[in-house]
Amino acid sequence: MNGGKACQSPSKGKGGKTGNGSAATNSTTAKAVYFITNSANNSIVAMKVGANGTLSDGSITPTGGAGMSGVNATGGASAPDSLFSQGSIKISGNTLIAVNPGSNTISMFQISSTDPTKLTMIGQPASTLGEFPTSLTISSTLNQACVANSGAVAGIACLSMSSTGLTPLDTTLRPFAINQTTPPSGPLNTVSQVFFNADSSMLMATVKGDPTKNNTGFLSMFPVAGGKVSMTETRTSPSGTAVLFGTALLPNANQLFVTDASFGSATLSLPSSNSSTSNLNQATVSSSTKIADQKATCWATFSPLTSTAFVTDVAVNHLVEIDPSTGTIVNNFQSSNGNGGMIDLEGDKEGKMIFALSPGDGSAGTGAKVAVFDVSGGKGSVKEVGNFEVGGGVGGGSAMGMAVF
Repeated sequence: MNGGKACQSPSKGKGGKTGNGSAATNSTTAKAVYFITNSANNSIVAMKVGANGTLSDGSITPTGGAGMSGVNATGGASAPDSLFSQGSIKISGNTLIAVNPGSNTISMFQISSTDPTKLTMIGQPASTLGEFPTSLTISSTLNQACVANSGAVAGIACLSMSSTGLTPLDTTLRPFAINQTTPPSGPLNTVSQVFFNADSSMLMATVKGDPTKNNTGFLSMFPVAGGKVSMTETRTSPSGTAVLFGTALLPNANQLFVTDASFGSATLSLPSSNSSTSNLNQATVSSSTKIADQKATCWATFSPLTSTAFVTDVAVNHLVEIDPSTGTIVNNFQSSNGNGGMIDLEGDKEGKMIFALSPGDGSAGTGAKVAVFDVSGGKGSVKEVGNFEVGGGVGGGSAMGMAVF
């Protein structure tokens, strides 16, 4: 993003063509990938993953809730970045949870052990206590899901997970006074992502600022004690950051990789769990990366195989590989698949494959696409091996999220 502009593309692309491309060189254990349509009747799109990482048709399952897009600078529905967030769909074990921004709920599903594209709803969609939920996180340790709302009633709620469904643990939100509307006008001044750290001792959220109004974004931290997420937060605005967006946990538990749409990305050094309370707001930038040709670098993932992070841009069709320890750009892979750009992305467990969503601009008959990248050759080895388009125009312009099973 240049000069604090929105994480959305002003350009109009025709999108990539359906196809699986050449075969990947190494196999993956991933069985399925998922995103939400975020359409009026919100649904989960599940695609089968072949042994070589390429995709094929799977299923479309209604969430029982409604989607909704945020508002862009001209007052219209934002596309292709409809939620201004990362993490709208998440998986833990055989459980999948997705947000319903238009009905202020989240829905939980069981993934079939024999066919991962078969989803069965558990209970009913549960209230998020706020408006316009956009991002969620799951802790298997706590058996909880927490969800961030980014509308007129903004903040985080946590819910317990059981075999009968989701049950709110809170009666009020952990509020964010971002003075938004429902749907919000963004992506500046909206909640970006909510996530637990590796051991579930801290719940965190990234919230975007607005550089045009001298409003600095921040990282919000809620400690966890006795299995409960605190209602009291500590905020930090690391020097040089302004529009904190997507995140990826790093092997060092006290470091976090984060995109910042105003310049590129950064690695943050976080206070350790035994830090004094007075030091909790001293998260610092240990390395940063300025991406020269970026327009809206907003989403991130980390590969344990390459030990590098990967970021996408909704307005530039490239996958940028970064060494989080130094901030060095390892590879700026320029895709030739014809997509306008990519948003949410996620890797398989081994770190061999990366799946990245491209919703498109909503052109009639054009569905969302998922590009597949093989990084099994190690650091700097990115190869594009597929670009699968969902038929019937499904998810075109509004789709969000990426989860891998």
